[in-house]
Amino acid sequence: MGTVIVLAIVAAAAALAIRSMIKDKKAGKSIQCGGDCSRCGGCH
Repeated sequence: MGTVIVLAIVAAAAALAIRSMIKDKKAGKSIQCGGDCSRCGGCH
């Protein structure tokens, strides 16, 4: 029973992390450098 609870907590944390990364990417932030992709000269 404890294993299932721990697994659920870890899965929820991973889902929140992925959700945050997707939200940042849609907002124009890079996952790799943390900068603003709309102003990056290296992306074009």
